[in-house]
Amino acid sequence: MKTTQQIFLLISLLLIPLGIFSQATFTVKGLCINAPAKQDVDDFIELIDKKLAPAGVNTLVLRIDYRYEYVSHPELRAQEPLSEKDVKKIVNSCRKNQIRLIPQINLLGHQSWAGQIGKLLEVYPQFDETPSISLPKEYTWPNADGLYCKSYCPQHPEVHDVVFDVVDEIISVFEADAFHAGMDEVFYLAHPDCPRCHGCDPAVLFAGEVMLIRNHLTQNGKELWIWGDRLIDGKTTGIGLWEGSYNNTYRAIDMIPKDVIICDWHYEKAHPTPVLFAAKGFNVVACPWRNADVALNQVKMMNRFKENASDEMKPRYAGIMHTFWSNTRIFIDGMNDACEESKNDPSVQTFKELIKAW
Repeated sequence: MKTTQQIFLLISLLLIPLGIFSQATFTVKGLCINAPAKQDVDDFIELIDKKLAPAGVNTLVLRIDYRYEYVSHPELRAQEPLSEKDVKKIVNSCRKNQIRLIPQINLLGHQSWAGQIGKLLEVYPQFDETPSISLPKEYTWPNADGLYCKSYCPQHPEVHDVVFDVVDEIISVFEADAFHAGMDEVFYLAHPDCPRCHGCDPAVLFAGEVMLIRNHLTQNGKELWIWGDRLIDGKTTGIGLWEGSYNNTYRAIDMIPKDVIICDWHYEKAHPTPVLFAAKGFNVVACPWRNADVALNQVKMMNRFKENASDEMKPRYAGIMHTFWSNTRIFIDGMNDACEESKNDPSVQTFKELIKAW
């Protein structure tokens, strides 16, 4: 018997267009990018005013993490943090240009990178889901312990007191009506070494964390956005363990509230998984990175889905959001044709093609 995910993916394959497509109206025409360095804030404002707004960008997810001068937890400030004044410049520019500004702090997963521990676990090592596993000296994956990025333990009794303080503060300073919690590539959950999570169902743990964050936000009228990869059955779909789940967290798709916005990232192929999320009742945003053909196919796919959808499902295909994962300075220079290397960056070129298509 085919699973629900298999059935919807099979149906969606029949809907992918083969050629010319008509333009649908996307609610989200977005960009997800690291917050600029302190010295680049003014150039980033100019980018918003002169490039992003004229290109039709109406949603900006800014990955801030701990690069802000937090007052609630100053011990969590990363090096060269942005000030409130810096952030307000970005807020004012986005408001002027009618761009929805959404801050992001990685929650649950991505609490380390390569050999560098993230600020949360550096300051509060007791929150570590895998304290017995050391970071590799050099970035290689999988390494001897299979460690990619550390996670915090979602069942630690004190972790959310800290996390929600900084979440609330960054939402307030950004004057935002939504928050992006990341939650992608969570490989370390219900780990045998964790005294609280050992033996627990990863799907239940993941869903519980999504619901806890979502419920905290909705108390103040805020919306939760997350990446969608942990909600896809990576093995059944053949998508793999990066863009899908191999540790059973995908079953959480039936356990979390439908008002969570799903950012469905796929970078090598335009996998038709948006139909899975839409059919489950979620609003979904397709997210490319550095392959222009994939980005354009995602636009075609989302258009085609909307054209063939029922009135109930049509609005759930919310749009497209480009993701840029390199230094923000490269994106600024590339969009301004200020540097040949930056101009030719694959992700910059993909974004330029994407804005033509939408």
